[in-house]
Amino acid sequence: MQSNMFGKTTFIAAVLMLAVFACTSKKEADDAAKKSPSPTDLASAQPEVHGTEVKSIELTTPLNKDWVTTGRATYDLKCQACHKLTDEKLVGPGWLGVTKRREPVWIINMITNVEMMLEKDPEAQKLLELCLVRMPNQNLTQDDARKIIEFMRSNDGVK
Repeated sequence: MQSNMFGKTTFIAAVLMLAVFACTSKKEADDAAKKSPSPTDLASAQPEVHGTEVKSIELTTPLNKDWVTTGRATYDLKCQACHKLTDEKLVGPGWLGVTKRREPVWIINMITNVEMMLEKDPEAQKLLELCLVRMPNQNLTQDDARKIIEFMRSNDGVK
């Protein structure tokens, strides 16, 4: 009799737990649906910017201080959530030394055309395996990316 009672109690507890989780999941789903953009919002949103493959980039010395400042502001706004300025990995790889490890053309293509890079470039594919998260398209232009590279060069000690 006692083991039968224990079984009923366990069953009832399991059903109650499922009910609680089901209610929480329903509430979370409703909240997410309320926060989702409407079709009108999506139609009026800015289209994503996808770069075309960059074949060359000209670096200048000394660094363009205005570009470094603009690149830093873009980093602060769009990049720092995933990338540290040290060599430490956050979500994505740290940026310290990146301009010494990678060619500027590779960097600009990774910034502006990440889907193409992840599809075709073995080094980008290795980074995806290491970080386990795809770099999102940040809708940056080639001009924006060039200024980020100037900031990266400054971070790497170029004067």
